[in-house]
Amino acid sequence: MRFIVRQKIFSFGDNFTIKDEHGNEHFMVRGRVFSFGDKLRIYNMAGQELFYIEQKLFRFLPEYIIYQSGQPVARVKKEFTFFRPKFSISSTLGNFTIEGNFWGMDFSILKNGHLAARVSKRWFSFADTYGVDIVEGEDYGFLLTLVIVIDQVLHDNNHNNS
Repeated sequence: MRFIVRQKIFSFGDNFTIKDEHGNEHFMVRGRVFSFGDKLRIYNMAGQELFYIEQKLFRFLPEYIIYQSGQPVARVKKEFTFFRPKFSISSTLGNFTIEGNFWGMDFSILKNGHLAARVSKRWFSFADTYGVDIVEGEDYGFLLTLVIVIDQVLHDNNHNNS
């Protein structure tokens, strides 16, 4: 299934809706405006919280924890590389790897060595916009949460990595 993740560039905080390719809303993302580090919550359209993202502060490289039902389910760390963004992910939901090109515009998300999703960022867009193609049967909410973490690390001018 294809999802479109488009952040509103002039929104107050990180608040946006994730839609499918036909414009149907599937998920809401809400961020805390006055907080240290990124703190985002992902909800289904019924208003139930699915995932909570929290940035760990005072790290050499960006690090995020993803929670589900109050329990940590993944730790995402940006690895030190010179040419391509690379992330290490430890997760209870599978063995995930994320790699992208030098500019951080295209990503592959692998789960247990198999393609789970392809992510591509539009080059000429007023707001950050991603197309996310997720393999049928995968956890759409979790994979979209990983995409949001990538966006926070690579493209959000408001993040604080220290």
